[in-house]
Amino acid sequence: MLNVEDWAEIRRLHRAEGVPIKEIARRLGIARNTVRAALNSDRPPKYERAARGSVVDAFEPQIRALLAEWPKMPAPVVAQKISWPYSISPLKKRLAAIRPEYVGVDPVDRVVYEPGQITQCDLWFPEPRIPVAPGQERVLPVLVMTLGFSRFLTATMIPSRQAGDILTGMWQLIREIGRVSKTLVWDRESAIGGTGRLSAPAAAFAGTLATKILLAPPRDPEFKGMVERNNGFLETSFLPGRIFTSPADFNAQLGEWLTLANARTVRALQGRPVDLLETDYLSMLPLPPVAPPIGLSNRIRLGRDYYVRVDTVDYSVDPRVIGRFVDVTADTRVVTVLCNGEVVAQHERSWAKHGVITDPAHQGVAATLRKSYAAQRKQRATADRQHTDGHVVALRALPDYDALFGVDFTAPATKASNT
Repeated sequence: MLNVEDWAEIRRLHRAEGVPIKEIARRLGIARNTVRAALNSDRPPKYERAARGSVVDAFEPQIRALLAEWPKMPAPVVAQKISWPYSISPLKKRLAAIRPEYVGVDPVDRVVYEPGQITQCDLWFPEPRIPVAPGQERVLPVLVMTLGFSRFLTATMIPSRQAGDILTGMWQLIREIGRVSKTLVWDRESAIGGTGRLSAPAAAFAGTLATKILLAPPRDPEFKGMVERNNGFLETSFLPGRIFTSPADFNAQLGEWLTLANARTVRALQGRPVDLLETDYLSMLPLPPVAPPIGLSNRIRLGRDYYVRVDTVDYSVDPRVIGRFVDVTADTRVVTVLCNGEVVAQHERSWAKHGVITDPAHQGVAATLRKSYAAQRKQRATADRQHTDGHVVALRALPDYDALFGVDFTAPATKASNT
């Protein structure tokens, strides 16, 4: 076969120097027909090895029959179904080549986001366990939000994945930016839209901000690929080499790192998120004059055990409102209990599980109330009872009633006999 060097020389001799075909053939020692073929070809010669058969060829009809019914059948299962006797590698290569004919192709377009258009949101669960109480550590969620146009990244650790805590974290990050995007993208997080429809707290949050929460299709992480990549970025660039002593310490270190992360140059943008944030900001929606409904809330009647429960932790309440309805609200920092608009308890929120938080003042009030209640009972027991006209009601002893009805409960018991 003619090589590339001879092909190039033939064309040079004939076209540049005008050497006849017969003379070229004599000089290069090749046939004249080979010279003619080189002159008629506009492409350099390319060696192509003759196709050889594969061990998969005999099994291909069976493979195609299986894929026609189960397009995503894994290679090991296909091998088992067709009694494959060889190494699995050639079977995997053939499956990779023909499977798209049955599965179909789902092309993805390049998406370009306009300023202020979208923010992608997600929960990231870092592996390190964070100390939350003496002897207790937890894996806590981190709310991550990424602006679509500027790629500006914000994040904060929250105490739980309940709707109130997620929305509190969102409001905190949105307030730090100062405006909100026209659309907030979420996956099917149970507290946001686990059923495919927005939960009531999420809908109320979006309505107050006049924005829209868009739920991603199920099992489609590419729908919010920016924030998913940022989760990996946090995993590989923020976590290594760090030790955290508390959730507050985690958020403090995260805040310092985010300042540096947003100042890096993003190759896809050829710019820095911190520099592009201003353009994003000007096209975003202004924040409303009132805060959206966030945090955990509950209304209960306070029992004799003067504690209320928030996320598995019990908090003491002023026992003077036992038996009355109280409103319990909690954000990521503080738990507040109100009764008729008056604060009857306020505690720093614990991120631990199954804890008990007691205010010593509440314990003191409870002890005083118990003493007062005991004194009242004693007084009622010893006081003479009176009729409405004022004369004393006589109190009879129980044996008097026994004698009246002719019974004697003090007599010794007699053994029954059948005779």
